[in-house]
Amino acid sequence: MSPRRGTRDGDRGQTAIEFVGTVPLILLLVAAVWECVLIGYAFSLAGNAADEAARAGAVHGPRACATAAGEHVGAAWKLQVLCEERGDIFWSKVTLAVPVFYPGLNFGGIDGTGGAAMEKEAE
Repeated sequence: MSPRRGTRDGDRGQTAIEFVGTVPLILLLVAAVWECVLIGYAFSLAGNAADEAARAGAVHGPRACATAAGEHVGAAWKLQVLCEERGDIFWSKVTLAVPVFYPGLNFGGIDGTGGAAMEKEAE
């Protein structure tokens, strides 16, 4: 029996085929958006950690710098901290590994820098 003219019997299963074809594209788009969110969050974390490290270093010295940078950053982000005095400014640079889909799978690095005026006691 052939389909009659004007009926849609010839299109049976078309929705299922379109669904199977578009699901991978949708999943790829979701993965790309998630990666962009993680990279943006890493930029935010690196900047905040660098500011906290510079502030703590300016007040309490270089030993407090690395400790302060790591207080608000989880271990999965693989934090690297560089602290130094440059004249009257205490400078810090924080590098976080760029996450791939979740913190723990990493490549590359995102840098955040911070500086704070040295707080010296009056003599």
